[in-house]
Amino acid sequence: MTQPDEPILEVRDLKIEFSTEEGLLPVLHGLSYTLSKGRVLAVVGESGSGKTVHALSILRLLPPTAHISGGEIRYKGKNLATLSRAELRKIRGNKISMIFQDPAASLNPVLTIGEQLTETLLAHRKMSKEAARARAAELLEKVGIADAEKRLREYPFQFSGGMCQRVMIAMALALEPDVLVADEPTTALDVTVQAQILKLIKQLQRQSGMSAVFITHNLAVVAGIADDVLVLYAGQCMEQAPAAELFARPLHPYTQGLLSSLAPVHEKVDILPVIKGHPPVPGQLPKGCSFAPRCPYATDKCRQERPPLFEENGRFTRCWLREGK
Repeated sequence: MTQPDEPILEVRDLKIEFSTEEGLLPVLHGLSYTLSKGRVLAVVGESGSGKTVHALSILRLLPPTAHISGGEIRYKGKNLATLSRAELRKIRGNKISMIFQDPAASLNPVLTIGEQLTETLLAHRKMSKEAARARAAELLEKVGIADAEKRLREYPFQFSGGMCQRVMIAMALALEPDVLVADEPTTALDVTVQAQILKLIKQLQRQSGMSAVFITHNLAVVAGIADDVLVLYAGQCMEQAPAAELFARPLHPYTQGLLSSLAPVHEKVDILPVIKGHPPVPGQLPKGCSFAPRCPYATDKCRQERPPLFEENGRFTRCWLREGK
């Protein structure tokens, strides 16, 4: 049995490349982290930083043009990157589940909600169709969908965006997985529904004791759900720290920029600070630190040499300003 502080998911020096007409395009450059049982790790960064690619790689759901070129993804000691398709099928949805960005696109429009929920249960559990349907109704009620028996007979187009996402959460949690990977599960929803979905995910995660990797570009979302935060930029970890410490004292200039860009809750501002410039194009990283062209504190050393991850009281920061701290 996995102990509370024992790693349940380990990503070690993960590298991912895309095949293009011009050749191989690296998009993830040696990502590493450890997820312990019952913890929620938020992976944060701008669009194009590699968040979703990393999430898809955990269950080997990458598009045909992408492949893992190095590193390991270990679940309870097993390297998922090298498992056979048959072995991987036993883990997908069963031990590790995923919630995708767009619930409407993830649900099959020609199958009822009941058919889609029971399919997972019948594939991984020895139960009758009647028992699977009863479990499906129970799951819908658990995620806050009333009149579950009626809803099981309906189709995705009869559900709102928020309700579709609740169905996706029910599907992901149907088999009580050890790890949930949530890839920006509130992006397509309005602010009120976002808050409801986040509260639901956190509540269900606490009840079941499962671990979670929560992918988002919005640091404001992270505050209420994450135990730890990994800040990703141009395919590299820039900072990793417990959530409370990161919000109280961000160390990397990129993290500082992301936090300062958030709209304050209790005061009115006409113009929000922004991080000037744009993230580098994949395959065209600058010679030194990938954030140096946008960093207000960049030195000649930053522009010429790539910094390693510096450890500081259990926190990790990829910045020459933290050297020797």
